[in-house]
Amino acid sequence: MNNDVTTTSTRPAFTAFSVRDYQKNGQKESDWTRIGVAWQHRDGDGFDIILEALPVSGRVAVRKNKPKQQD
Repeated sequence: MNNDVTTTSTRPAFTAFSVRDYQKNGQKESDWTRIGVAWQHRDGDGFDIILEALPVSGRVAVRKNKPKQQD
């Protein structure tokens, strides 16, 4: 196993969320809580994921970070 840095950037490319589904006034709602970040490996075949919490529901959604808009 190689211990070299395997990610492409110091800024995470993805954010991990715990997603909890629930019903409110008969409508399906979702509560998204940020629980970590992820970086894609240089070779594109995997990710390094750092989680600060684990979801009770077991559902983790990983979303690509979008560039910040400039004013």
